[in-house]
Amino acid sequence: MRSISADGDAAVMPNQNSPAISVEKDASVTRDDDPDVALTRQACDDSDGAFIPTRREALASAAALSAGAFVATGATARPSPAGSAAPAESRLAGTTLTIRPTINGHELSVAIDTRSSLLDLLRERLGLTGAKKGCDHGQCGACTVHVDGRRVVSCLTLAAKVDGRKVTTIEGLSDGKTLHPMQQAFIDHDALQCGYCTPGQIMAAVACVREGNATTRGDIRRSMSGNICRCGAYVGIIAAIEDVVAQGGEV
Repeated sequence: MRSISADGDAAVMPNQNSPAISVEKDASVTRDDDPDVALTRQACDDSDGAFIPTRREALASAAALSAGAFVATGATARPSPAGSAAPAESRLAGTTLTIRPTINGHELSVAIDTRSSLLDLLRERLGLTGAKKGCDHGQCGACTVHVDGRRVVSCLTLAAKVDGRKVTTIEGLSDGKTLHPMQQAFIDHDALQCGYCTPGQIMAAVACVREGNATTRGDIRRSMSGNICRCGAYVGIIAAIEDVVAQGGEV
């Protein structure tokens, strides 16, 4: 076993019980006078002159590099300042778009941010808050609406996609003060508890019947599987759909 003496000479230790040379560290010693640094540098003088850093110096260098990378990343993530050299038209191009959908029977013309979802357009711009934002990932069905008669999850549908198309929300399902048969059936069968998911459940249930997927309970469950009721009112929901089908009226 080799050990380095205080004067830099290498010696062979006869056995493991031989005392190793130790250097007492003084907390007041500066970095340049640290015995560990001096010993390592002296031991590396026998090489081709390249300096091998100590563990402490290597960690300090790694920390400095990490800090530099963080600052660089943060700098590029910031928006361009007002005085940026990029022309204004290149910065603003494509941020707004005027669309003309028909929502609940009303033709509208509205300027939107091209990144806006249909759900945000309905809730934040048009005040139609019946469609709910549950998961915002298209997994719970609370935001279900109809576009051209087909159910969609509005949180994953770009508002720009409904330009020139017909959108129906829970607010447009009833005929004035007369409830839609599916709305009345949900009330009759107590197919809700907290009510947060109910607008999406009703819109999906209407689509389920129109699509011909309400012939059996198994078909209803499969068709409604994209709509989650955290209160567990599934028995009432299925009963409400079956009731509407049994009435045989137009849905």
